[in-house]
Amino acid sequence: MAGWRTHRGTAIGLPVANIDTDQLIPARFMSVPRIEGYGPYLLHDMRRDATGSLRRDFPLNTHPKASVLVTGRNFGSGSSREAAVYALVDAGIRVVIAPSFGDIFAANAVNNGLLPAKVDEKSHAALEAALANGPQDITVDVVDRRLALDEVKVGFVLDDSWAEKLINGWDDIDLTRKHSAAITAFKISRSQTAAWAWPRPED
Repeated sequence: MAGWRTHRGTAIGLPVANIDTDQLIPARFMSVPRIEGYGPYLLHDMRRDATGSLRRDFPLNTHPKASVLVTGRNFGSGSSREAAVYALVDAGIRVVIAPSFGDIFAANAVNNGLLPAKVDEKSHAALEAALANGPQDITVDVVDRRLALDEVKVGFVLDDSWAEKLINGWDDIDLTRKHSAAITAFKISRSQTAAWAWPRPED
């Protein structure tokens, strides 16, 4: 997975709170092989009317090239399915901006190169207002935790370790490998000071 520091793209507003992982990708599509891509199933039911046709008033339908979503609080709540993140990434979404996220969703997002940018309510309202009349160009900086959309420039919250993972394209295993020298040194020291804790070679 390639890391990134700055993203420039098109932002759209999706002013809906509590979008859960079952809405992001309904369970009936979970049997599709990952290699085929989950992008077509992103928000499948929300994007369609009662006849199954794509709604002309839904932002992702009218602006399919958008790469940044500004959406409501508690985004990605519900079950822990990582496929919800796959659907966003496969659809070209690089950043989701919201006042709050489901904890497991946010962790899965970072591990797949997707930034869950948490903003305060005032900043969120300003971003939604700027997008009220349609999409806007946006710049998102992971290093400085800043984003700029039209005249709106705000900061966002992101854990340092998550920023490191996004910048380097790392997952949890890669982050652990960063400390491999310290882990090896501890193992050697521990084996010398607590020999009783280690199995015999023949075991």
